[in-house]
Amino acid sequence: MRPSLASIDAKPPAPAGQGSSARGSRVGSIYQSVLDAVVEHRLPPGAKLTEEQLGAIFGASRTTVRSALQALAHDHIVTLARHRSAFVSAPTVEKARDIFAGRKLVESAIAQEVARHINDTQLTALRALLAQEAAAVTAGDRPAAIRLSGAFHIAVAATRGEGVITDFLRGLISQSSLVIALYGRSHAPACGHDEHVAFLKGLEKRDGDRAARLMSDHLDHIVADLDLVVHREPSVDLAVVLRASRQ
Repeated sequence: MRPSLASIDAKPPAPAGQGSSARGSRVGSIYQSVLDAVVEHRLPPGAKLTEEQLGAIFGASRTTVRSALQALAHDHIVTLARHRSAFVSAPTVEKARDIFAGRKLVESAIAQEVARHINDTQLTALRALLAQEAAAVTAGDRPAAIRLSGAFHIAVAATRGEGVITDFLRGLISQSSLVIALYGRSHAPACGHDEHVAFLKGLEKRDGDRAARLMSDHLDHIVADLDLVVHREPSVDLAVVLRASRQ
């Protein structure tokens, strides 16, 4: 039996890889806090993460912090450096294009498949998720809107089960957040709510071709809002960002 979306949380879980096995542990807590800060664009690409700082913020040993950083590096969220430090990964322009090309291929195929098999309970759960996204956009809560946007894309894939493809998409979406933080032109939500609504209508009509086309166009629009030339150097207070996320 395929899982219902009714129990899917609005916050997407950690992507596949070492991070997924760390969930629920002390290592997993650090992993998820850093991942959330990256996905919500509070930690920009290039931001430095040191074992000493993270240990002080989370009250954790260097061994625990090192394991969390290794898990984040495995899932391409951070890049490990010498002297017990790491940096939030900064995808190149070529990598950025590859990430979205991968999403377009995967999510268009997912849309085609989901439209043929989605049931009314799953549609209701997706509508509820979009209602949360709309509320975040209306409230001007950009971090929540970004998080819910990614959650919607993952939730669509999850209607077909929590398998390899859904895990793979999680990783692509996390890396997409890095790309948008680094190359995004505007301060508007990175993934248009109105286009999500239009896409859901395609699913409601069980029209696979229309759903696939809408998803492809949607991802093209995200790429069109990127400035795939300029690399902005980040300036961030790690302690402020991660301590705030724990309050």
